[in-house]
Amino acid sequence: MTLPAPATFSDDWLSLREPADHRSRNMALEAELARHLEDVEEQRIVDLGAGSGSNLRALAPRLGLRQHWVLMDHDGSLAAAAHSRLKAFADTWREAGDTLVLILGAREIRVDFAIADLASNPAAPRAFAPHLVTASAFHDLVSADWCERFAQGMAGSDILVHAALICDGQDAWAPPHAADTAIAEGFRAHQGIDKGFGPALGPDAAQVLGAALARAGYEVGQAQSPWRLVPGDRALIQKLAAGTAAAAAESGRVDAATAQDWARHRAAAEACAIGHLDLLAVPRA
Repeated sequence: MTLPAPATFSDDWLSLREPADHRSRNMALEAELARHLEDVEEQRIVDLGAGSGSNLRALAPRLGLRQHWVLMDHDGSLAAAAHSRLKAFADTWREAGDTLVLILGAREIRVDFAIADLASNPAAPRAFAPHLVTASAFHDLVSADWCERFAQGMAGSDILVHAALICDGQDAWAPPHAADTAIAEGFRAHQGIDKGFGPALGPDAAQVLGAALARAGYEVGQAQSPWRLVPGDRALIQKLAAGTAAAAAESGRVDAATAQDWARHRAAAEACAIGHLDLLAVPRA
């Protein structure tokens, strides 16, 4: 049986969600991460499922003055979008061969791009001798087996592991709707579909990943990072409502008419909270 390709997301969707992602990340956990790296002169960082580079744009301003990022993804088409958006993000930039060099205040951030089959080789980041392996909105797409193989691939190293915005299933919409429970159950069932890494963990990802890293010799901390969406996030709310309803209907647990009615009401929601967790794993001494 042919497995599906790893999940691919459009640059439009990644751009739409980026403001909510950035304001929701847990700052205390990222301050702790920065402290662990503060004595490293040039911080080497691998970003898994990097997409258009949003994780770099969020995290790089909190890290050291010299950074070298490898943006790793299976989808090379997003590298062009990442180049463009990273250049706009920087104060100035230059290209040194295949490396994009960003200047952000006093920071020099070197960026390389790598196409990798992370599904078959979760330990691929080690080839770049990183101090940190990070990802954003990635680990809820993978399986328990993938998490175990990734953790064992990191075992015995000094590599920090940081994962931002892992969905945890603690979602709430206001005002209530009669189909909320049915939609939530259908959406969770759909989340478990294989995204190319085995049966996806969805809201169980933070716990499964954390336990695997603990077995691999890490001290693991987690902190909440929920999206809290308000009417000013209307475009994102509308897209989220439509996508959630469509996934619930595709699961077969909700009929199309119910899903469509829920989506219409939720597109005008007054508020929406989408639960996430951030994780930081530090090798035990």
